[in-house]
Amino acid sequence: MRLVHVLIAAILTVAAPLAVAQEAGPYKVLMTARVGGEGGWDYIYADADGRRLYIPRGATRAVPATDTTPEVAGIPERLAIFDLDTLKPAGEISGIGGNGTAVDSKTNHGFTSDHPKVSMFDNKTMTLIKSIDVGAARPDGIYFDPFNERVYVFSHLTKDATVIDAKDGTVLGTVDLGGTPEQGVGDGKGMLYVVMQDAAGGVTAVDVKTMKAVAHYSFVDKGGCNGLALDAKNGILFAACSRSGNPATQQPMMVVMSASDGKILANLPLAGGSDGAAFNPATMEAFSTQGNGTMTIVKEKSPTSFEVEQNLQTMNGARTIAFDRKTGHLFTMSQERGPAPATAAAPSPGGRPPQGSTVPGSFTILMIGKAQ
Repeated sequence: MRLVHVLIAAILTVAAPLAVAQEAGPYKVLMTARVGGEGGWDYIYADADGRRLYIPRGATRAVPATDTTPEVAGIPERLAIFDLDTLKPAGEISGIGGNGTAVDSKTNHGFTSDHPKVSMFDNKTMTLIKSIDVGAARPDGIYFDPFNERVYVFSHLTKDATVIDAKDGTVLGTVDLGGTPEQGVGDGKGMLYVVMQDAAGGVTAVDVKTMKAVAHYSFVDKGGCNGLALDAKNGILFAACSRSGNPATQQPMMVVMSASDGKILANLPLAGGSDGAAFNPATMEAFSTQGNGTMTIVKEKSPTSFEVEQNLQTMNGARTIAFDRKTGHLFTMSQERGPAPATAAAPSPGGRPPQGSTVPGSFTILMIGKAQ
């Protein structure tokens, strides 16, 4: 087991909301934490019970010294852990990486969609328990379903989900999803829904008791769908898609769909290309984070009526999202970049604007919520 390494070197700055123009609406950036740290990232995960925020960070290569620049040491992959309420560093597990995290608060077991093997850790002691062989899969998205205490690890390469028992890390099998999976969400009653990233996007419905796909719902002309959220009470899916309609315009859309039969209930414009979605059953709102530095909030006025409530400015590159069901706060993250090269190509509709090199030590977490 690897010991926890406290983030002594992390620089934390809890500041006032970002100094950007905000569209009128109930949500704003409540807090920012410039925690620093180098290396790539993908998903952010909020453990509402354990009050922890998890962000897997990728490794960086060592750079040898030159005549004009000093040597830069390499940094190993690690799982960075923060306090969910203060955003202060809470620990780090070295050697655990991957794209996303899921935690079972009942067993205190956490998992990251590491590759080539999934990492299983103890979320109390913050130590690695074991590595789990998932065969040819290349783990990306990950979801814990409390219905039967199983973890679902989604693989673009093999177009399936590896099913893991959260109690002991045993691989129980795989589910053929029939497409390139991204985000998954369960209804708490035995159904799992997974959004497909393919050009012809859609949702695959899975019966978790039999570990079989039982339906495939098409988005017709929507593709590049990365985010999926669910109103479990009313059986309504919210899928965030980056492409729709005319190939020349490719307007990003939130597709609102019935979870029972795949009927499309609404198509609402997003402020940019999304890589994550969430739903708050207490406020009946769906959220999509976009890489161009925006968050779109959709209000479910009734099970048949939906509208865009607000487009909030966040931070350029903040494209994934986590939801804290206890506070209603949302979290996203990014890092600062320098000016784009003069030769940079223009972004696609709804895409991220051209960017320069990353600013060292600028990695920042944002907490978003309703203004008091």
